[in-house]
Amino acid sequence: MKKLLLASIFFISIMLLAACGSDDTSSSDDTSGNGGEEESADDSSSEGESNLLTKLQEEGKVTIGFANEAPYGYQEDGELKGAAVDIAQAVFAELGIDEMEAQLADFSQLIPGLNAGKFDVITAGMAINPDRCENADFGEPEMQYGEGLIVQKGNPMDLHSYEDIAETGATVSIMAGATEHEYVKQMGVSEDQIQSASDIPGTFSAVASGRADATTGTEMTVKRALESSGNDKLEFVSDFEQPDIEGIPSYGAAAFHKDSDALREAYNEALAKLKEDGTVKELLEANGFSGETNSVPSDITTEGVCSGEQY
Repeated sequence: MKKLLLASIFFISIMLLAACGSDDTSSSDDTSGNGGEEESADDSSSEGESNLLTKLQEEGKVTIGFANEAPYGYQEDGELKGAAVDIAQAVFAELGIDEMEAQLADFSQLIPGLNAGKFDVITAGMAINPDRCENADFGEPEMQYGEGLIVQKGNPMDLHSYEDIAETGATVSIMAGATEHEYVKQMGVSEDQIQSASDIPGTFSAVASGRADATTGTEMTVKRALESSGNDKLEFVSDFEQPDIEGIPSYGAAAFHKDSDALREAYNEALAKLKEDGTVKELLEANGFSGETNSVPSDITTEGVCSGEQY
């Protein structure tokens, strides 16, 4: 009887072990199944990101971020204008996207807004530089430009370069987020000489009121802004000496979220076509730029500028 009892216990134990083994296998299969579902979900998410181009084409509309900076991208009487805007509009038309919904933002908030999903693209003639390339993917360059300087009428401190600002101890007001913050520092201007303002009118106000001695920005921006402001307390320094530093001239381009590869690549293809047939040059000239000096040389690429190899 004892042997029979032992045999029965042994048999039951074997059956229990087999059952446990079966449960483990089933659990393993379930885990594999969940992993498959998760992978499928990831694939779906990736597919959704890459299909932004398709979505925009189906809707016929793209949302763009701009900083109200003439002559690149600005609003006038409720209408979006500017060289970067016109170029983008022509490119998107090539892609079958005819409507552009504009979202105004401070220049320093354009890339954060792009990454937060507020815009599909930034269209502001933004200068490509290695730091910005870490946070956004730029299209190929659309324009090139230098720097400009605005001072009080009569140029009382005799400022003609960033070196002059550094040597005289003059104060300079610069739009927040603009590359000029780094440019002036590279030419010897100290941090305590630099002020920030949210936009170009703010920098003009600082100089006109005497809170700053000068303001700087891209040449076309400050020159056009001064002409349209009617401010007779300020003047554009016509003989400004361009600094010989990396990043000048600047190359302006549209910027995309890093997950928007398909949209960016399609944009670049259409842009190349419009460069080749002369459309981009015509649009630059229509916005006050020079078709010769502000057009981008054919050997300049976004990859080269982002890497710091081209400037």
